[in-house]
Amino acid sequence: MTSSVIGSVEQATTMWELVEARAAATPDVVVLYDEDREITFAELRDLSERVAAGLHAFGIRHGSRVTWQLPTRIETVVVSLALARLGAVQNPIIPIYRDREVGFVISQTRAEYFLIPGDWNGFDFNEMAIRLSEEHGVSPEVMLAYDSLPEADPVTLPPAPTDGDEVRWIYYTSGTTSAPKGVRHTDRTLMAGGYGLADAVRLTADDIGSIAFPYAHIAGPDYLMMLLYRGCGAVLVEAFNIDRATELFARRGATMAGGGPAFYQMYLAKQRTQPGVPIIPSLRLLSGGGAPKPPEMYTEVMAEMGIPVCHGYGMTECPMIAQGGPDDTESQLMYTDGAPVTACEVTIVTADGEVAPQGVDGEVRLRGPMVFKGYTDPSLDADAFDAEGRFRTGDLGHLDADGHVVLTGRLKDVIIRKGENISAKEIEDLLYQHPKVADVAVIGLPDSERGERVCACVERAPGTDDLTFDEMVDYLRAADLMVQKIPEQLEVMDELPRNQTLRKVLKNELRDMYRDAPWEPAPRKG
Repeated sequence: MTSSVIGSVEQATTMWELVEARAAATPDVVVLYDEDREITFAELRDLSERVAAGLHAFGIRHGSRVTWQLPTRIETVVVSLALARLGAVQNPIIPIYRDREVGFVISQTRAEYFLIPGDWNGFDFNEMAIRLSEEHGVSPEVMLAYDSLPEADPVTLPPAPTDGDEVRWIYYTSGTTSAPKGVRHTDRTLMAGGYGLADAVRLTADDIGSIAFPYAHIAGPDYLMMLLYRGCGAVLVEAFNIDRATELFARRGATMAGGGPAFYQMYLAKQRTQPGVPIIPSLRLLSGGGAPKPPEMYTEVMAEMGIPVCHGYGMTECPMIAQGGPDDTESQLMYTDGAPVTACEVTIVTADGEVAPQGVDGEVRLRGPMVFKGYTDPSLDADAFDAEGRFRTGDLGHLDADGHVVLTGRLKDVIIRKGENISAKEIEDLLYQHPKVADVAVIGLPDSERGERVCACVERAPGTDDLTFDEMVDYLRAADLMVQKIPEQLEVMDELPRNQTLRKVLKNELRDMYRDAPWEPAPRKG
């Protein structure tokens, strides 16, 4: 590839410019694969433009407010790029969301169009659209966008948008602890996130990635931008199943897989069913984010699969913050969430508002081209940004000697027991290593004597009996955990509650489950 072609790709200022530049640079390279189909960069550009013309004929224009709730498939990527070509304001919604969440979002965005898959995965989205119209008084035009997409002659299209800083993307936070918040993004913020990810994982044109998570998640365009910048492809999985996914990834030659710690665990468990025989021979790394990764998970994956886990850190408001890479040391991959990605400025700020020295915990705050442009409710912005214009993540952590980010918890996830701050993550990382523990979440529960008590919620490891309270205490004492930090309560269950996007543990549900449940302090030995 000539330097002028590379320049045209990297100098694109809108998403559609990037699509056109990549299609011109490597037209015949496959960008998307699924079970039995594939599409090249040139074909993706051409089809997206024809669909843009079809959507334009349907009435969608620059600035039209379009909500889409579609599964991860080639058609969904095409729809998204067609809307980008028109300059519509897109509001992607993950397909698992139902009336409550979808109704809230459509009402707040005042959606004019609603693109759905029809009857998908046993749920009738058209019936939901009718219910929402009756209940919320919002009646967007509904269009099916699954197997068949509207097409027309692109000659009818107006010029493509040229302002990459115009807000044309609205993503909603999960709303697990409060009402969902609408997060305003631009082409440039999403492009900057994808560029940072591509740099961090050392992606090349020879790689084949994988999108096993909902494309409607903020990670969807993040991943697509990465492919467009580096000129490589990815395998799409419409509904994740570990057996089908590994077979498909192996057949397509995927070099990257993952999604987050819960996905790492599934790949690990699958690999353990055939030790010594790689489940995906072409795989060079696992990568993902969405939730903290226990350090031991890196060791387990290396031992069983022989590849590194390159874990990252991002959020709806900033799709890429930090990312582990294949050139990182073993210690960095185990104990950090990677170095800040290209152009992301990470600052650690202490409780008194001062910039923290290296190694000292504080709130993680951000500046950079990938940071969002504020919330749809502007009243939330004052608390979201500090006086220097940095976004306040609400995450706690520090920078190590090499500038890598080490997350230690959430401001809201610090348990205050008898006036002492206790990090849930510190306890989780230790308990995860116990052979009877498949996964663990540590929460604080209201307690009249202590203010908050520490409760460990443990997912039972396959083939083991329940971890007992005394076993937990002995294990944590042997690990030299301060006695004051040892949980007063232990709950063992078959499976921790998780969301359906990146399989993140829902601590709010655990708090609701045990907040008012009867509890008696367990007698402690010694």
